[in-house]
Amino acid sequence: MTELKKAVSGAASAITAQKNEAVYKLLDFSDTQEAEFARRGLIAAPERLELKNADGFVVWSQAAASFLDEMEKAPATVNPSLWENAKNNHVYGLFKVIDGIYQVRGYDMANVTLVAGETGWIVFDTSMSVEAGQAAMEIVNEHLGKRPVRAVIISHPHIDHFGGVKAFVSEEETTDRSLSLEAQLKSGKIPIIVPEGFTYHAVSENLYAGTAMGRRASYQYGARLEKSPTGALAIGIGMGQCVGGTASFLLPTWEIKETFDRVTIDGVEIEFQLTPGTEAPAEMNAYLPQKHALWLAENCTGTLHNLYTLRGAQVRDGNAWAMYIMEALARYGEGTEVTFQSHNWPHWGREVIRDYMLDTAATYKYINDETLALANLGYTPDEIAHTITLPEKLQKNWYIRPYYGTVAHNAKAVYQKYLGWYDANPVHLNKLPPEKSAKKWVACLNLGSVEKVLAKARQDYEAGEYQWVAELSNTLLFADPKNEEARLLCADALEQLGYQAEAGTWRNCYLSAAMELRQGGFTPLKKAGFFGRDLMAQLSPEMAFDYLSILMDRQALRDDNTVISLTFTDTQETCSLCQRFGVLLYAKGSVGLPADITVRCRRTDILYLLSGNDETFAKEAAITGDTARWKKIAAAFHRFAAGVSGRFNIAEP
Repeated sequence: MTELKKAVSGAASAITAQKNEAVYKLLDFSDTQEAEFARRGLIAAPERLELKNADGFVVWSQAAASFLDEMEKAPATVNPSLWENAKNNHVYGLFKVIDGIYQVRGYDMANVTLVAGETGWIVFDTSMSVEAGQAAMEIVNEHLGKRPVRAVIISHPHIDHFGGVKAFVSEEETTDRSLSLEAQLKSGKIPIIVPEGFTYHAVSENLYAGTAMGRRASYQYGARLEKSPTGALAIGIGMGQCVGGTASFLLPTWEIKETFDRVTIDGVEIEFQLTPGTEAPAEMNAYLPQKHALWLAENCTGTLHNLYTLRGAQVRDGNAWAMYIMEALARYGEGTEVTFQSHNWPHWGREVIRDYMLDTAATYKYINDETLALANLGYTPDEIAHTITLPEKLQKNWYIRPYYGTVAHNAKAVYQKYLGWYDANPVHLNKLPPEKSAKKWVACLNLGSVEKVLAKARQDYEAGEYQWVAELSNTLLFADPKNEEARLLCADALEQLGYQAEAGTWRNCYLSAAMELRQGGFTPLKKAGFFGRDLMAQLSPEMAFDYLSILMDRQALRDDNTVISLTFTDTQETCSLCQRFGVLLYAKGSVGLPADITVRCRRTDILYLLSGNDETFAKEAAITGDTARWKKIAAAFHRFAAGVSGRFNIAEP
């Protein structure tokens, strides 16, 4: 038997090195526009950038990627295209976009953008963590002078854009949400301005499926990988994810509900363009006519983005994405001298901007339309993913290279959006679970032996058939988790696929799986940040009961029907909860059915149920009627523990 490999990364194979070397012929490495734009306008940067949380844990480090400064050409273990993107994302510090617009980049995955008003700053997006936001303001205060924050604008409800909000404004400093925006701006306090639907989607994308999403994100962002030529690099929209930082949330004070609404904040005119269903379900661009500048949020980011993100999220609409870019180009293109956004660097010049927006829109539209065309010819998602390729001129364009999203998995997203998971083959309609399927497949191999299969797989590995070897060895591992040779062979194959990958997210997924296979499964991070308490405190009743319904043990209540009349004593709101066959339904007011149970409590008391503390809830609330049935329902909320990290294996049983 081949000697088993220790839990360390290896060298690139000759085949991987050859494949990566070929990338130098595929792309024009003499085109340095993106590299020049990444460095343009740099005002200042610390020699060493590492951010720590209150416990002294390093939550963000550019110093860990210092090897990028020492090596000009990509090593054999890195796709040269991804290497270029990593070098550009490693450029960090305080930058001038144009007069009156500044960005702190490279302090987190997302940028902090500051627009100078007459008396203070307007902040566009806040980064993921309070630590990153505070560090950003320190370098701003040092080099641009200390000015008050007059408004915070958040482009969309992903945590890397709102998680650092408490670095810029406290709850006490926010404006009265009951006031008009004009009154809020005159109040002397700080409004938080977001697109319509922001809070709902912040909850649904970050909390409802948050446990699963967080575990999956550790693969996408390479959270457990070290920065190195054999580990994590950039991911197209930044160097990676802040790990263990203090993420925060504040309820917005104003939602932009009409596209092209124009407001003036501290003397700065801003027109908002709503772009729902693009990179996020609620999102908005912003145009600053006085500065001839267009903020593109996360709709144009200097890389191919995701129509489906590997951590899990709602599928995005590629057709709408393209449409909104074109709408922005038609409305603002002639007056725009610079575009800037929440990730990566700006683009300057009308012609450059025109091409940037047209090419980005064309890419999403192409993926959308070609996928549908192939689907109508009977192609399945996997077949489409291996068939679809962008036109050569789009392929060679640096600012839409697949560093974050890829054509392959975006095509599957389009298929999912229109046709769902089922590929119309009845064999796949109700497939066996992976472990059961794996054991049946191995039983078929008894015509020979597992040892002989592994020996052949080793030969295929030496021939560079890494994808096949990964699939075969992973199937053997699901059949027999004690098969260490299959485990390590799978890790070897995944490692080589990671070394070849241009997309930083694919690389991280391959290498994370290889690492965990060698270490023998999932190992938790040293420290993990959790923002759920802040977010839960702001839940509307509808969202709170939606989440409780997710947590509920539906099997325990599948035969029950119960109507609960609930009154919030602090707000005098009345609603009906219908526990119906294991589902918790919510309605404002009465649903016309007699109540089996009556509950009176404060809105904040619902947090006890969200945290699984139904005994405390019962003490704080007044519960009358069928109290035995209430206890049964409350106990059913304990099926899942809210906020617990997902500690499940991904690449093995």
